[in-house]
Amino acid sequence: MMIVPVVAPLLGLSLLTNVAMSPLDESANAALHMSVQQKTAAMQPLVRSATECIARTVAADPRFAEQSKSNEFGELIVDSMPSCVAQVRAMIDAYDRYFGEGSGEAFFMGPYLDVLPKAVGRMVGEQAAK
Repeated sequence: MMIVPVVAPLLGLSLLTNVAMSPLDESANAALHMSVQQKTAAMQPLVRSATECIARTVAADPRFAEQSKSNEFGELIVDSMPSCVAQVRAMIDAYDRYFGEGSGEAFFMGPYLDVLPKAVGRMVGEQAAK
């Protein structure tokens, strides 16, 4: 019978295909087994890093003194983005890895930007108090 000589190469090819098709990024596999709480906790340092960068940039802006009186930081936040693009991008990319492709942009454009002005106001207030 010719079946036995064909089975071994097919089995080898099957194993090779599984290895070649498996993700190279082990963190993506690990994210599949994490709870929402674990994913959220893993995101916190990246969210903090992006927010702190934006707050530092806003506080260093020459227009900050006049805009801090009205607590309106929107324009300064927008203008700070080029300086903080690496931190913001890292946050978005990690969110995509943990919660699914495309969810990072949705998080950034929604919940993150919703609370960012208040967080920046609090952070720059704390920096000014030091």
